[in-house]
Amino acid sequence: MAARVSFVGAGPGATDLITIRGARLLRHADVVIFAGSLVDRKLVQLYATRADIFDSAGMTLTEVLSVMMDAVASGRSVVRLHTGDPSIYGAIQEQMEALDRLEIDYQIVPGVTSAFAAAAALKQELTLPEVSQTVIITRIEGRTPVPEREQLSAIARLGATMVIYLSVGMVEKVVEQLLQGAYTIATPAAVVCRASWDDELIIHCTLAELAEKVHEAGIDRQALIIVGDVLAARREGLKAKSLLYDSGFSHGFRDVRVA
Repeated sequence: MAARVSFVGAGPGATDLITIRGARLLRHADVVIFAGSLVDRKLVQLYATRADIFDSAGMTLTEVLSVMMDAVASGRSVVRLHTGDPSIYGAIQEQMEALDRLEIDYQIVPGVTSAFAAAAALKQELTLPEVSQTVIITRIEGRTPVPEREQLSAIARLGATMVIYLSVGMVEKVVEQLLQGAYTIATPAAVVCRASWDDELIIHCTLAELAEKVHEAGIDRQALIIVGDVLAARREGLKAKSLLYDSGFSHGFRDVRVA
């Protein structure tokens, strides 16, 4: 393996939800820097059996870059292991820009984000005909600011399926802002805590019940909030079906001729 940096998405948590490519890079890496506050340590131990391991939970950006620079300078390969997919709340942009300035080669290997692991846990399609064809991935403002135009209350006006990261610890504020949009107290919601982990926890409720249910379960981190009418489609009976498999719908792979 060439001396370069590979940003790898570890997946949502389960050790077998990392991609084949990501697992292969881990097996052959000389140095692994992983986000220990989020990535399951068992995954690192399973795949990175020959690497020097660094937990970035307590490291600064300068320290992370220093480990990368030293490794590459000595001809060693580096895997920078992020939770889920590194392109969503992964804080990799500043690392990539620094590597660009240092003229260090790197690649990015995508992973399974917890949004899709949560949908799988719920056995739920996030886009349904005539219900919602838009999925918004967002977060509420906390210590990290959110642009004014992307305040939860503003984008909630669309009424689309919403997957809310990094916000369960401010669940009352989430509900308050969602109710300023197109959602009502009866809008279905779900919380998936530690999606795909052994201790995964799922809550089904309405927006009116969301805060109380979250507090009852003792959930304050590592959870996604999903909101939208798609969550009620199964119990209400989906009226509009996908055209993709409709016997009367023609497309590039199936020609339906009217007699």
